[in-house]
Amino acid sequence: MTDAFDWHGGKITRATPVTSSYRNTQNVRRFLIAHCGPGFKFDRPFMAWIKDGRPKTMGDVADEWKRRAID
Repeated sequence: MTDAFDWHGGKITRATPVTSSYRNTQNVRRFLIAHCGPGFKFDRPFMAWIKDGRPKTMGDVADEWKRRAID
């Protein structure tokens, strides 16, 4: 598996895997706003969860943000 996904300009879908090269780019922010709504924002605990090394997709990331926003 390659970590060479272009987080700045690549097409992000719900199936896009979060790789070790993951970055919180404007492209990622646009994807998450589209899937989570205009209230989306990054915070340190959420960013740590994204980069914790466990396998996940960008769909999982969007779902987790929505879960945390409800709590």
